Amino acid sequence: MRYIIKHGRVIDPANKIDGELDILVAGGSIEKAEKSLTEKCDKVIDAKGRIVAPGLVDLHAHLREPGREDKETVASGTRAAVRGGFTTVTCMPNTEPAIDSPEVVRRVRDIVAKDALCNVAIAGAITLSRAGKRIADFAKMKEAGAVAVSDDGSSVADSALMEDALKAAALDAVTVMCHCEDAKLSAQGVVNMGFISTKMGLKGISSASEYEIVARDIELAAKTGAAVHICHVSCKESVELIRRAKSAGVRVTAETAPHYFALTEDCCVTYDTNMKMNPPLRSKEDADALRKAIADGTIDAIATDHAPHTDSEKDVEFDYAPFGVIGLETALSLSIMELVDSKIVSWSGLISKLSYNPAKILGLKAGTLSKGAPADIVIIDPNKEYIYKKELIESKSKNSPFIGWSLKGKVTDVFVGGKRVMEDEEYRQPCL
Repeated sequence: MRYIIKHGRVIDPANKIDGELDILVAGGSIEKAEKSLTEKCDKVIDAKGRIVAPGLVDLHAHLREPGREDKETVASGTRAAVRGGFTTVTCMPNTEPAIDSPEVVRRVRDIVAKDALCNVAIAGAITLSRAGKRIADFAKMKEAGAVAVSDDGSSVADSALMEDALKAAALDAVTVMCHCEDAKLSAQGVVNMGFISTKMGLKGISSASEYEIVARDIELAAKTGAAVHICHVSCKESVELIRRAKSAGVRVTAETAPHYFALTEDCCVTYDTNMKMNPPLRSKEDADALRKAIADGTIDAIATDHAPHTDSEKDVEFDYAPFGVIGLETALSLSIMELVDSKIVSWSGLISKLSYNPAKILGLKAGTLSKGAPADIVIIDPNKEYIYKKELIESKSKNSPFIGWSLKGKVTDVFVGGKRVMEDEEYRQPCL
């Protein structure tokens, strides 16, 4: 079908566009983005009062398939993604089996081709079975369709092995996505180390368990020339290390997730296991440092770290609950409320963090409304307020700390490859 999206505020950071334009979608691509288009089409969408942007790109999501389809599937995870405005999600390799070979990459691609509602980029594992012992074959996984490598959920503890992995990644032009955690320092911890962990009577996880591995991986990146991406940054010390590395010309990028700037460790005092994540929620000072880093470009991207778990897994004592929260359906609204409304970033800056920059980090054909680009588009009502209700969550799991919150900024329409895959009923329009 041919669509014209009219009267919207088009925000396309890749082309430095922020203004009212019409967009013509045809043949799965962006054909034009101009004022007052009058071409023939099958459907006109009046987006007056709404924002039209490149579809959001998530660098970091756990779709759980294959192996833990009780928590999430490619089908349910991409439904949640689309509801949140994401047209591309990057699935992490901590599946069962791990995505550590071209055979498993192809298996995931087959599931995606059959069930996915949006684009799915695949991250392969750094080491076989994510066990930190032997490096996986990056070249063959890349040939099979992987766009990056990560042992997410674990760091590669052996520094010599990590150096060899980065050398291989540099040779194969693969980005390494680093889960930075010294397991010896974080072992058995469940919340941020400090007053709150003491008050709760729980073992704490120090910031050092994160930033010492951030420092190591940055040093190894500088030594090998590899591109490294630091996942789910949570503390001020990591921010400063990344800032200095960028100034020194190291090939490093970084992400954080909305829960790290929307919440703090104080939220854990209720023992709500939906506040339990790894790295843990940190202090207000850390959250403030993350906001500043987002504003000044030290943090390149906002990712969800969408980590679904079943109710039965989370409905246990805090010590025994798994780490992780879902985030695909709330990331945009939380970012609007915490960053745009607080004037930390502009709307264009936010779309850069959620779309253009993530696509650039992984070299994806996404994050832009340029002529000829895939028609991956999100339309947003920036002022619409709504209650985030458990019964309306698209994800198969419901482990969100934001259930019951009043959120702002609602996705109304999503296009993937020119196909309209989501249209909010409240905004449904007659054919024009």
